[in-house]
Amino acid sequence: MSQTLLITGGAGFIGANFVHYWLETHPEDRVINLDALTYAGNRDNLKEVENNPNYSFVHGDIRDKELVNKIMTDVDVVIHFAAESHVDRSIKNPEVFLETNVIGTHVLLDAALKNDIKRFHHISTDEVFGALPLNTPEKFTPETPYNPHSPYSASKAASDHLVRAYGTTYGLPYTITNCSNNYGPYQFPEKFIGLTITNLIEGKTIPVYGDGLYVRDWLYVRDHCTAIDRVLADGKEKETYLVGGLTKDVSNLEISKMILDLMGKSEDKIEHVTDRPGHDRRYAIDWTKINQDLGWEPSVTLEEGMAKTIEWFKNNEAWWKKLKDDNRAYFTEHYQENA
Repeated sequence: MSQTLLITGGAGFIGANFVHYWLETHPEDRVINLDALTYAGNRDNLKEVENNPNYSFVHGDIRDKELVNKIMTDVDVVIHFAAESHVDRSIKNPEVFLETNVIGTHVLLDAALKNDIKRFHHISTDEVFGALPLNTPEKFTPETPYNPHSPYSASKAASDHLVRAYGTTYGLPYTITNCSNNYGPYQFPEKFIGLTITNLIEGKTIPVYGDGLYVRDWLYVRDHCTAIDRVLADGKEKETYLVGGLTKDVSNLEISKMILDLMGKSEDKIEHVTDRPGHDRRYAIDWTKINQDLGWEPSVTLEEGMAKTIEWFKNNEAWWKKLKDDNRAYFTEHYQENA
């Protein structure tokens, strides 16, 4: 049976990948993409689907109550990607993160209730759990207490709590996924992996914060899309699932060296830059629950996913060069990069 999905933030990195994935794997469904087209939203991410009769784009803000209610009139499922998500930017300007990630989520939840949405799926992050010590077996689980350390992660934690409160108080049928760091096609090149690959293509050095020993769980974006699909199909209402891509720790420095090796570059391209304030040392996800309950697991290894990502950036220089040129002042300030 066909259904109509509202994807918020579908012109962003993960959202755009999900739109492509869903139209490819569920061609009978209708997809509405609501995106404000901030600096990280890009309609070029969706050129290939613009003429699909089951796809429509709405340029608008998730804080616009009238617009959101109007769109949700005939929607069955909401998948909420829209968020300000870059930690560095949240340190510089926290207010926009609260407006989008908290107030925007509240507007969507109210509209979902009014329009009897069958499922509200909320996309969140492992950063709401805080940080873990290096060189330990500890990992985040759905039972890990929230302990956000940045304005970004605090705003996402607040949105998670709002979603659960609407489920408990008003009976809203929801699910939540807290994912690890995504990488892959269409990633805005301010993020670590996109920045590293594009800088190397440009012949520049690659910035590594501090000693580079920070650890993240890396998830290939297509695998994230399949995980959401599995949760929508078989996940229990009012449940949270953690989605990660790795089973062992890999430091940012090791990621840099892997990319250098895959691209045939030497390690003298690494440039250690001033660390950012409150930088969380380690994230690690235990994705046992989604694996055991729903049968999901990553389809690619880190090296396979990285090779695919490098190839995509090599083949799409016009896409990312425009974004870097348009945001040159930001790159210069935050990565001590020459303009």
